Amino acid sequence: MSAPRPLASLLAALALSAAACTHGAHLPDSMPAFYRAPMPIPGTEPGHVIRHEPLTGFAALEDAASNERVLYRSNAVAGDRPIAVSGIIALPKGRPPSGGWPIVSWAHGTVGVADACSPSRDVLGAAAHVFNQAPHRLLNLLLRNGYAVAMTDYEGLGTEGRHPFLLGDSEARGVLDIVRAARNLYPDVLSPRFAIVGHSQGGQAALFAGARAAERLAGSGLEAVGVIAYAPASDILGLFRLAMAQSQPFEGAAFIPLYFTGAAEGDPEHVRLDALLKDARARELYSQVDTRCRVELSQPDSWGGIDVKETVLAEGADTHALEAQLATMHPGTLTIPIPIRLVQGRLDTRVEPLQTLRVHAQLTQRGATIDYIGCPFADHFGVMGDDLPGTLGWLRQRFTGQPPDGKWEGSCQTLTAEELKSSAAVSPTP
Repeated sequence: MSAPRPLASLLAALALSAAACTHGAHLPDSMPAFYRAPMPIPGTEPGHVIRHEPLTGFAALEDAASNERVLYRSNAVAGDRPIAVSGIIALPKGRPPSGGWPIVSWAHGTVGVADACSPSRDVLGAAAHVFNQAPHRLLNLLLRNGYAVAMTDYEGLGTEGRHPFLLGDSEARGVLDIVRAARNLYPDVLSPRFAIVGHSQGGQAALFAGARAAERLAGSGLEAVGVIAYAPASDILGLFRLAMAQSQPFEGAAFIPLYFTGAAEGDPEHVRLDALLKDARARELYSQVDTRCRVELSQPDSWGGIDVKETVLAEGADTHALEAQLATMHPGTLTIPIPIRLVQGRLDTRVEPLQTLRVHAQLTQRGATIDYIGCPFADHFGVMGDDLPGTLGWLRQRFTGQPPDGKWEGSCQTLTAEELKSSAAVSPTP
């Protein structure tokens, strides 16, 4: 039996980037040695390479001349303390151009919070494998066109600590600091110029990284030339409120504990989950974020099998601090001084086109320069394939100043102001 239409729409909106993985304990004794950071954290600046090793297997990009798994210094969003973050750096084949290979810093979509789901740990047979592989066509094409690729796992995903899901400042640090790590590792072959590209959760992360780049990278010599955000996550507070009102089980409830994690890491003093969660059952369900990924949290024996309205929040729970943190995750409130390519599939039922139209309107009101790209035949993941020609042409223009030529044509097209107006009635929310 299909869900009622309002709930079906909610399920689609909540599934920002479906991803899964096998169970992986969040405990230090189960963590591979590579991901365990020495204490104190080495180095003095973000991007200091703590360790690196050649990466092979399915986590590696097959069209790269080399793949390196890296552990690099960054800062936790809570308390600004030094932490280690993991990721991958891949170099193109051939001789680098004068000035070095330009860099694309890739921000990945939702995989949950459990460490074993991180892209740099991807293995054949893991439930996350299909989703971690989803951007590889795009990333391999970038390599073949002369771009080095840096891919952060994000804070706490793969390494110690919990991943602050959708917390923009945390994601931005991971995305930006790995560019510094790449340059530190390969100073003679990489350019100081880079672009930021991401999908779904990563699209939201890319927008935050674009907003924070100038401050975070001040004095580093690095230059961000633009941001591409495919179907970026947005209106997290609105999605949370809709989810919490549901009284019948639904798969999208899996995002609720992920939202809790992001909010609690953003304001640990005031977002106290022990006070917010109803009882021992709710606390046990929440603890599954450390061992289950998004798809597993959607199962009937987890968040996908509960009456959210009756099960999760304590009676009279004060959610003001929680909701304040969720509101900060919305990318439409940002000021982004570098050019943006905002790409949205018309057939996307996971990030609704209306959400992205509102982000476009809000960012434009804040002075952003945006090319809004509509892909008429693309769903949530399809935008990464359908916009390949446009992505390559746009990046070429950002890095070289040369306009796209005929070979960059595709089904996705830039929408004019009139076309945007006719797409939906857009009334920016505060």
